[in-house]
Amino acid sequence: MADQARRAALLSIGLLLLVFAGGLYFSSRLLLGRSPFPFGGGSVAVLPIGGVIYAERSFGRDLVNLSGRDDVKAFVLEIRSPGGSVGASQELYGQVKRLREEDARPVLAWIGDVGASGGYYVALGADSIFALPGSITGSIGVIMQFPQAEELLRKVGVEMQVVKSGEFKDVGSFARPLTEADRLVLEELVNDVYEQFVGVVVENRGLSREEVVRVADGRVISGERAVELGLVDGLGTLQEAIDRAGRMAGLGENPPTVRPRHRKIGVFDLLTGVAEGTVRNWLPWMRTASASHPQLLYLWR
Repeated sequence: MADQARRAALLSIGLLLLVFAGGLYFSSRLLLGRSPFPFGGGSVAVLPIGGVIYAERSFGRDLVNLSGRDDVKAFVLEIRSPGGSVGASQELYGQVKRLREEDARPVLAWIGDVGASGGYYVALGADSIFALPGSITGSIGVIMQFPQAEELLRKVGVEMQVVKSGEFKDVGSFARPLTEADRLVLEELVNDVYEQFVGVVVENRGLSREEVVRVADGRVISGERAVELGLVDGLGTLQEAIDRAGRMAGLGENPPTVRPRHRKIGVFDLLTGVAEGTVRNWLPWMRTASASHPQLLYLWR
């Protein structure tokens, strides 16, 4: 009887240790953002890109976190953006393209209401692009704009004093009008960045430069027209894009999805005060409202 009791006690202790080890294992994988069941199942990661594109760091973190998960078998970019700054759009595009080239998992882009200019630029990094028939896309081009307030300053008795190292150091200053030489310098810059956009479309869509330039005058087009022009691969809803990604990854129709989790600004934040830098990261559009310097934009206005 004593031996049986001893064996039962050891078995109970062994089971408890096994349960504890299993719980620790599953908990650690969840904390690392990985599936607790690495030997089965799978999901499609849906990464939203919405609003004006200015802050690219959040997207980069999300992409790194989701691409490191064992259960993620494919990626879908959910784009609802009119574009944004040139630098941020190019950064997001580079991150998506790097994933496509270095990872065997499918990467699809889907355009909702709008995926124009910089929004379309980012989509070019994916394996395939899908849109709704009435999606607004295209707007391949560059815009630079800045206020000119010399007359207003003169009326209120304000005069800017400038000491500069070269003729063009203060090009785009709101305190003086553009000279013809200034305009030529900025037009050269805009044309350079425009050619970069055209080159990315040519590289990723298998079109000739002439075919791209014919529609690369800033015009917006529908998703249906974009398919006809070779700028988009097909039409469908977001769920249909997710289903396609699921089939490509061997998950079948209606696969499970995962999305990044973001903290949202609440009433408490507004009442207690939030650092301006934090607010600017959460609300990128604030940057356009306060900008007084020239900005290069892949943006549909």
